[in-house]
Amino acid sequence: MKELKEISFDNETIVLNGHLVQGAILPRNVGELDRDVKIQMDTVVEGAVYGHRIEIENGDVQVKGAAFAQLEIYINSGAKGYVRFDKSIGAVDSIVSHARECKVMMLSDVNAKEVRLTNAFVGGSIFADEITLVNCVVIGGVFANKELNINNCIVGTFNAPSVSMEGSNGLLLPSAFSLEPIAYTPATTLYNYSLADLGAYYKGVEPAANSGKISMNLETDEVKSTLTEENRQVSVRNYTVIGKVLASDLVDWEKMQNHFLLTAASLGTQLLGTYDLGLDATGQKAVLSPERIYEFFMNLMLGKVQVAEIDGTFSLDAMAESLKR
Repeated sequence: MKELKEISFDNETIVLNGHLVQGAILPRNVGELDRDVKIQMDTVVEGAVYGHRIEIENGDVQVKGAAFAQLEIYINSGAKGYVRFDKSIGAVDSIVSHARECKVMMLSDVNAKEVRLTNAFVGGSIFADEITLVNCVVIGGVFANKELNINNCIVGTFNAPSVSMEGSNGLLLPSAFSLEPIAYTPATTLYNYSLADLGAYYKGVEPAANSGKISMNLETDEVKSTLTEENRQVSVRNYTVIGKVLASDLVDWEKMQNHFLLTAASLGTQLLGTYDLGLDATGQKAVLSPERIYEFFMNLMLGKVQVAEIDGTFSLDAMAESLKR
């Protein structure tokens, strides 16, 4: 790669192709606020990036600092290789990526008026007015002020006034919320992974007893609550598996390591070089790296990692014994 120690461009557009940028790409005066940043391919930016519009045409691209655009951050639909944002990214208008043949890793929070992602991994949460996700994994929450569309995704949780859902989807946390009933097609499925032994699947070893994913019914697993503030009332629908986890006291939570795995996934590059989940099935360390976490959760979303449904039967005698401990 070429090495640019000092960024000095007279053009209205900064074009990077095969560059290593040691530092940030930030405007120095008012005249540079409307400058676009176009990354063509094979570029590493070690600092933050600011532009009127940030466009990525092709991988491999890594931005180690935060990224913000006045208009939008856009990843070309035909991009290949990988595109990786190590820290938070934001845009006043939109953040868009429909690249199906590119590994898109956003390791922290995503914030814009509109977010449309396909085949992307988000280590933090998404905040926007309108959100559309297709074949995505979001470790944190998906929070839409207006509308949320989910198709074949795994998310930590979600909260939106209006939610539509298609395909096979999953939740990593026990509950999710909406104001209106979720609109879904007859073939739509929703599974909850809060009692699945994700740490074992990550290591390729036998999962803990009484663990597994829970099939959720979008009709019967809904709990409706009314919130009142002065003269205003709001009805909130909580889609939860709290009433189905009676047998959870029989699960060895320390061995499952779910909380540790999800927390590490949301830390991005801050601590992942320090920790592992112990030994995997081959006797090697199950290292927590962004690449391995990306591969695991994307394979989980695509069904390449098969998680059995939790056994709904349990012994009352065993439950009583566990409560005595």
